[in-house]
Amino acid sequence: MTTPTRQEIERGLAENREAPGGAARNAHAEALVGAAEASGDRALFRETLDNLIHAYLWSSESSKLLVPFARLLQEYDKDPGAFSEWDAHSLFWQFKWVATAIADSPGVPLESATGWLDEMERRYRIAGYSERPVREAELWLADAMGDDERAERAFGHWLAAERDDISDCRACELNGQGQYAVLRGDDAKALEIWKPVLAAEQTCAEEPHRVLATSLMPLLRLGRTAEARSNHLRGYRLARGNDSLLPTVGKHIEFCALTGNESRGLEILAEHASHVGPLANVDDQLAFHGGILVLLRRLMDLGHGRIPAVPYDGTPRTVRELYEVMRAGALDIARQFDVRNGTTRVSERFLARIAREPLVGALPLGVRSAALPQSAHTVPGHVVPVSTASAPGFAELVDQARRARDLGHPGADVLWAEVAVRVDAQPEPDPLVAADLADHRALAAARRGATEATELLTAAREGYRTLGLAQRAALAELRLASVAAQSGATPAEIRRLLGVAVRAAEALDPAEPLRTRRIALAELSAIRVESYLRSAEATGDDGHGHGHGELAAELTAFITAYEDTLADLVAEAEEMLGRVALSQGDPERAVALLAAAAARAVGAGRPWQAVDPLVLRAGVLMSLNRPEEAEEAARSALEHAPEVTDSEVQGVVRLTLADILLRREGAADEAAGHALAGTHWFDQAGLTADGGAQARLVLARAYAQDGRAAEAAEVLQSALPDLLEHGEEQAVSGREFLADLLRQLNELRPAAEQYLLAAETAKGWEDTRPQARLAQSAADTLSDAGLTVEAAAAYERTVELHRLTGEAPVAEVRALRSLAWLGLREEVTDGAVARARVLMDEATGVLETALTADPADPELRAELAQTWHQLAQVLDRRVGAQAASFDEEEEDADDEDEHEEDAGGVSAVGGDPAAPAESLGEAEIEALRLEEIELWGRAAALYAELGPDHLRDRFQCLNNAAWTEQERGHADAGAARVRALIDEVEAMPEGAAPDWLLPSAERLYAQLTA
Repeated sequence: MTTPTRQEIERGLAENREAPGGAARNAHAEALVGAAEASGDRALFRETLDNLIHAYLWSSESSKLLVPFARLLQEYDKDPGAFSEWDAHSLFWQFKWVATAIADSPGVPLESATGWLDEMERRYRIAGYSERPVREAELWLADAMGDDERAERAFGHWLAAERDDISDCRACELNGQGQYAVLRGDDAKALEIWKPVLAAEQTCAEEPHRVLATSLMPLLRLGRTAEARSNHLRGYRLARGNDSLLPTVGKHIEFCALTGNESRGLEILAEHASHVGPLANVDDQLAFHGGILVLLRRLMDLGHGRIPAVPYDGTPRTVRELYEVMRAGALDIARQFDVRNGTTRVSERFLARIAREPLVGALPLGVRSAALPQSAHTVPGHVVPVSTASAPGFAELVDQARRARDLGHPGADVLWAEVAVRVDAQPEPDPLVAADLADHRALAAARRGATEATELLTAAREGYRTLGLAQRAALAELRLASVAAQSGATPAEIRRLLGVAVRAAEALDPAEPLRTRRIALAELSAIRVESYLRSAEATGDDGHGHGHGELAAELTAFITAYEDTLADLVAEAEEMLGRVALSQGDPERAVALLAAAAARAVGAGRPWQAVDPLVLRAGVLMSLNRPEEAEEAARSALEHAPEVTDSEVQGVVRLTLADILLRREGAADEAAGHALAGTHWFDQAGLTADGGAQARLVLARAYAQDGRAAEAAEVLQSALPDLLEHGEEQAVSGREFLADLLRQLNELRPAAEQYLLAAETAKGWEDTRPQARLAQSAADTLSDAGLTVEAAAAYERTVELHRLTGEAPVAEVRALRSLAWLGLREEVTDGAVARARVLMDEATGVLETALTADPADPELRAELAQTWHQLAQVLDRRVGAQAASFDEEEEDADDEDEHEEDAGGVSAVGGDPAAPAESLGEAEIEALRLEEIELWGRAAALYAELGPDHLRDRFQCLNNAAWTEQERGHADAGAARVRALIDEVEAMPEGAAPDWLLPSAERLYAQLTA
C-alpha cells in the first residue's frame, strides 16, 4: 500500500474537519494519525493528533480522546518550542476535555483521575492560567465520589476564580452551575441561572442545546409546562442526530415518557436506534440509555411491553426485552462507577431516575405522533361530562342517566356505560333498566351506522311496549325511520316509517306530558328527512332551488308553531334554517338565525347545543369581514363547550377561534394555545391527518407570528406528510411556509429543497407565477448556502418562468441581476464579467420594455436605476480585480526565482473562460471607469427624480462616482457632485432628509478636497 503524501494527508485533514461527527469521521482521523506518524513529519503528526482529539470529542466516543491527548502532551514536553502560541493554548484547553473524559471513565482508577486533576492544576499554574476550569472539574469528580463537602468547596472556588481565555464559555459555565443547583434540590435557582442561555443571549456550539433539555424536568416539577413544551420543541430540534449530544436526546425521551407523550418518545428513540447498544463512552451510555429506560418502563406500565421496540445492538427486541437488556447494561456501568468511586451514588441516582413517575397526565406538544396501539390499560380520552366524583348508588346513577338522556346531555352515554357495568351486581333485575340499556345500545349502534341498529331498535321498541311506555316506544319508531334513511332505504320505505313514527306520537294519551314533544320531534325529523329525499329525487338546478325554498317554509312554520313551548327543538330548527339561508346566498340572514338558535339553546338550559351554530356563525362573520363579531361568537362557543364529549367538536371550536385570533395583531400567543388544544382533540377523535393537520398548520403560523420559528418548524414538519394529502394548493403552501421557516433558522439546504419541491408540485398549474416565485426563493436560498451551480440553474429557471407570464418584470430583473453576481462570486474572470454585463443589459431591456406601457411607474424606474447602479459595481469589480492582481504580483516579485519551478499550470492569458481576468491596459481601465461614472450618474439622476425615499441609493451612487473620479485624478469633479447634493439637502425643509445624510456628505466632500 502506498504511503500517503503530505499533500494527501493535509487534504484528508481538511475533509475530515468538514465531515459530520461520528464513527466514520473518527476512523478516518485515526488513519490520518497513522499515516502522519509513518511519514516522520512531527508537525503533521501533531496536527493529526489534534484533529483526532476534536473528532472524538464531537462523537459518542469522546472517552477515546485520552490516548491521542497523552501523545500530544508528550510531543509538547519533548519540544514546547515546536508549538505555536495558538497550538499551546489549544493543548491546555483540551486538558478540560480530558479531565471530563477521565471522570466519566470508570476504568480509570480514582488515583489516576485525581492525579490527572493535580497535573492539570500544576500545568495551568505554570502557564499562568486561572484555576477556574480545574475547580469545575474537581466539583464533578467530588460529586461522583459522594464527597459533598469537597464538591461545595470546589464550587465556591470555581465561582471565585478569575475568568480568562482558558475558561469555558459563559453558556457552558451557566449550564454546569444550574445543574449543580438542581442536584442540591433548587430547581427555581437553576432556571434563574440558565436564563441567559435559554434566551439565547449566551450560546456556543452545544448551547442552548444541552440546557434546553436539562431544564425540562425542573420546569415540569415547578408546573411551568408551557415553557417545558417550548424547550422540548426547540431543544430536540437542535440535538437531533448529534452523536455528541446523546445524553441530551435521552432527556427529551424521558420528558416525553413523563408527560403522556410516549408515542413521541418512541419516535425519537427510533431516530437514534443506531446508538441503542454499547457505546464507547459509557457515561454517555448511562445517561442516554437512562432516558430510554424511563420510556420503556412507562410503556410497560401502560400495557405495551410486548410491542416491537428498536433493536439492541442489531437484535430485534420488544419493549420489555429491550428494557431488561438495557437496564442490565446500565446497572453494570453504574456499578463500575461505584467501585471506582467507593460510593453507591451513581447507582442510586440512576435507579431513582428510571423509577420516576409521570409529572403531567397529558401535555399536548403540538407535533404529530402515531398513536400507540390500544391495550387493556389504555382508555380513549373524553371530557368528563357530569360529575360522578361522589360515586352515587345504583338507583341514583340510573336517575342521573335518565335525566341526562331526556335533557339530551352529551354525558348521557358515559352514565349509561357506567350503569351497564354495574347492573349485573344488582340483587334483582329491573325490567325498565334493562329496556333503557337496550335502548342505549341501539342508539349507539345507530350513531355509528352499524348494520344491527334496526334489529336493536326494534327490540328496544318492543321492550318499552311491554312495559307500557308508549312515549319511549314512539321515540324508537322515529329512530327506525332515521336509520332507514341513513342506510339508503328506498324513499317509499323511509316515508312509510316516518308516517308510522308520526302516527305513534299523535296516538299518545293526551295526558302524556311528552306527547307534544314527541309529535314536534317527529315533525322536525320528517322535515329534515323529506328535504333529503327531495334533494335526492330532484333533477336540475331548478328542482334543487325549489327544495331549499320549501324547506325554509317548513322550518319557518315549525318555529312559529313551537317557539313558545319547545325552545331546544326550535333552536335546532333555527340552526337548520340558518344553514338554508347560507345555501341561498343570504349570509346576513344566516348570521341572525344562528345567533337566535344559540341564544335559544342556552336559554333552554342546553348550552352544549349552542356550540355548533356559534362556530358556524363565527365562520360566516369572518367571510363578511367582521372579525370582532366572529371572535365574540367563537369565544361564546368555547364558553359553552365544556360539557361536549365529542372530541371532533372540541377540536373544531378551538381551531375556529385560533384561526380568527391569528388574524388579529398581538393575539398570536393566545391563538397558539387554542390551536395546540385543537391538535390534542383532533388526535383524540382519530382525525390527526384531517383536522389535526389543519390545527398544526395554524399552530405553526401562530408560533411563527410570535417569533418562535424553531417551534413552528418542528410542528409543521410533523404535519407536512398529512398536509401533502390535502391537495396541491395545500401542499405548495405548506412546503413554502416550511421553507420560509427553515431559511429563517439558517437551515438553508433543507429550505431550498422545500422551495424546489413546492415549485415541482406547482409545475402543472396554468398560472406559472407561483412556480416562478418558488423557483426564485429556492435560487436565493441556494445562493446563500454557497451552492453556486444549483443556484444558477434555479435562477435560470426563474427567468424562464417569469418570461412565460410576462407579468412580473421586477422579479425577472432581480433574478437576472442575482444570476449576474453569482458568476462573479468565486473569481472575477473576463468571461464572468462579460456574462454579467449581458445579464444586466437584459435586465435593462426588460425594464425599458415595461416602462413603455407605464413610463411613470416608480417601482420600475427604481429597479432601472438599481440595475445601472449594479452594472457599474460589476465594472468596478473588474477594475478592482486588476488592482488586486497587480498587488499580488508586487508581493511575489522577490520570490520569483524560488517559485519559478512551480510556474506551470493555466496561463492568466488564454481562452479558458474560468481563467483569471486578463491584464488591462491603462486605456481600457480608463474606459471602464468612465463607464462606471456615467452609469452611477445616470442612476443618481433617476433616484433624484424618484424623491427623498431614494436618498440613500442616490448618495451611494454619488459616493462611488466621486471616488472613481479621484482614482482618475479628477477628485474635483466628484467633489462638485457631492457639493451639489449638500446644497440641495441644506435647502430642504427640516426633517425632509435623514439625519445621517448631511454629515456623511460633508465628510465625503472634506475627504475629496483635502
